[in-house]
Amino acid sequence: MSEKTPHRRPATFRLDDPAVVVMDAEDSTRPVHGTVRITPEADPALLPVVVETPLMPVRRGFRWGTLFWAATAGLVLLGLGLGVVNLIEDLFTRSESLGLLGLCFVIAAALALIVVIAREAFGLARLAAIEKLHLRAAKVLASDDRAASRTIVEDLLKLAHQNPQLARARAILRGHADDIIDGADMIKLAERELMTPLDQEARRLVSSAAQRVSVVTAVSPRAAIDVLFVFVASLRLIRQLARLYGGRPGALGMIRLMRHVIAHLAITGGMAASDSLVQQMLGHGIAAKLSQRLGEGILNGLLTARLGLAAIEVTRPLPFTALPRPVLADLARDLLRKREAEE
Repeated sequence: MSEKTPHRRPATFRLDDPAVVVMDAEDSTRPVHGTVRITPEADPALLPVVVETPLMPVRRGFRWGTLFWAATAGLVLLGLGLGVVNLIEDLFTRSESLGLLGLCFVIAAALALIVVIAREAFGLARLAAIEKLHLRAAKVLASDDRAASRTIVEDLLKLAHQNPQLARARAILRGHADDIIDGADMIKLAERELMTPLDQEARRLVSSAAQRVSVVTAVSPRAAIDVLFVFVASLRLIRQLARLYGGRPGALGMIRLMRHVIAHLAITGGMAASDSLVQQMLGHGIAAKLSQRLGEGILNGLLTARLGLAAIEVTRPLPFTALPRPVLADLARDLLRKREAEE
């Protein structure tokens, strides 16, 4: 067995002491007995810097698929327009009053289409602004940029100015905005003041949706009804959460939100986490007290709750830093407590 190196008590030395020898780490020579060896640390400025490989720009050539769908859409629009023109001409041929009535219908439909397109564009732009605000806040938390944090706070106040529930929070945030020096602290203050009531309401919405899905799917006689109800409830929950945090999604905005939520679930492994949580909670004697349909209802409720938590992550304009992130275990306990109270 090798001998253990005896421990030496801490001591102080002077650098000009002749018994102190400064040696490089690569030096393999043994110092004289009784001397103290000091190995200086490497200068951080001289250390090698890891340089990330720049991403090569993707060369985008001519896409025949895009041309095909664009040409097809143009032909369909031309066909619809020609059909409407022929219809109006036929109506005027039969009667002037019918022609005027058809023309009024065309004008009303065109006006409604313009309004719908404008609302969809506004909703998509608002969702994009919230997403960029989330990314900017995450960067400020890492860089601690005070000027950027003030810009983010102003954008948050503009986003929340129509919510009367946040009137007091907006006043408090404006009053303390000049007292904060660090940019990260500014973002954390804005999160505590503006996001606290919204997070509480979001948790209530997710818990209510999960309980509703649990009850309906537990008493539903057919699986098709379960799937349809869970889908409708999930869409309604995502829309409510988006509106709560300042978004106003339309039909296209909902499609975009669903894609982001599903992508978030795929990245974080939400379904697997929900499954393991259900097995853990139902395996401690609770499964013996529940029927098969009731267990399926609880499982559907937990999956809906996990979907709601992912929607909160996607629609929230600030990342979770100063406030705790809602977890599925708390919602699961609320769901099981609700079910036990109904028994």
